[in-house]
Amino acid sequence: MKTYDWLVIGGGITGTALGYELSKQGFSVLLLEQVQNPDSATRYSYGGLPYWSGTSPLTNRLCREGIACHRNLSEELEGDTEFRELGVLLTIDSEDDPGAIAESYTQFEISPQLLTVAEACEREPLLNPRAIAGALQLPHGHINPIQTNLAYLQAFQRLGGEVKIERVVSLNRQEDRATGVQTTHQTYHAANLAVCAGGLSRALLKEIGIEVRLYFTHAELIETPPVELQLNTLIMPAVVERFALEERASQPGFDELWDRPNCEIVPPILDPGGVQFKDGHLCLGQLSRTLSNPFAPVDAAASEEKLRRAIAHLLPPLAQLPGTWHHCLVAFSNNSLPLVGKLDKIEGIYLFSGFTSTLLFAPPLAKHFARWANGEDNDLIAQLSFNH
Repeated sequence: MKTYDWLVIGGGITGTALGYELSKQGFSVLLLEQVQNPDSATRYSYGGLPYWSGTSPLTNRLCREGIACHRNLSEELEGDTEFRELGVLLTIDSEDDPGAIAESYTQFEISPQLLTVAEACEREPLLNPRAIAGALQLPHGHINPIQTNLAYLQAFQRLGGEVKIERVVSLNRQEDRATGVQTTHQTYHAANLAVCAGGLSRALLKEIGIEVRLYFTHAELIETPPVELQLNTLIMPAVVERFALEERASQPGFDELWDRPNCEIVPPILDPGGVQFKDGHLCLGQLSRTLSNPFAPVDAAASEEKLRRAIAHLLPPLAQLPGTWHHCLVAFSNNSLPLVGKLDKIEGIYLFSGFTSTLLFAPPLAKHFARWANGEDNDLIAQLSFNH
């Protein structure tokens, strides 16, 4: 009976990055993912790397380390992540004050350039000038998240890491010590478990009595096939309603609602925007809901219609492109910081989730975590340690 040093639960970019880095440190690692091609947050991510978005010494450091990592990641992993410096336009709604919105961005490490409506439309001709009062322009990295995840997975396997496509049913413990997991197929044994299951992490941990302030949104978007129409930059709103939604939904008074089987915590929001990938396909969205049931049904037709109306207002040429509605879970914490570290109730269980900027923060944090797991003192992991 083989016992691994680490079982990593979840095959999105948090799981593959962590599995790769743990393997680099010489650990035996088994990565478990429930399906071959999951409809995950990694799969339907815009691929953006907002390295301008740090607001504290900790997040500034993560932004700097994250973009430095991505600039060299294709070479390190021997797989093309499609990294590029794409830039982003943050659109200011026609009813908002551009000066006030720009002032609110002084908290970030990199200051934006405020563009007039004409300047914004020159930068991105597909914008509807009547929909905006201007825009903020910032440097922004971009990757293909699917290709990046695949590159991590293949590099992990080259180092001897193992992958099983099996759904984890439960985490196993013996008294106050984790011993492994039970999947739909069999039991796997390990000295340590790393939960990287995104929006499913909360329920998985709750089953063995661990309460974490980790939540999730149901994120919805439209994905198109490759098209000839060209979007020059990544488009997002300057006022991102999703962040306000996450802050409201993670208030302590709502924790009881999250534990109810079918509850909408706060009303849904819609942040219209889009990005085009190197092959020409687009992701357009996004609508976010806080539903306590990770498997709650969503009216796909109604959601798609709502998304297309919002895109039609902001980027009219994109609104009627052929495309398919998709849905995934996006994990978030109660304070916009990743939940990374050891869980204190049961020995041998660790959490690696809740990233506000998952694609940017996961690669450097996986490096820090793996070195810390190998006995190295690490001030960054110490800053992110949490108690429950």
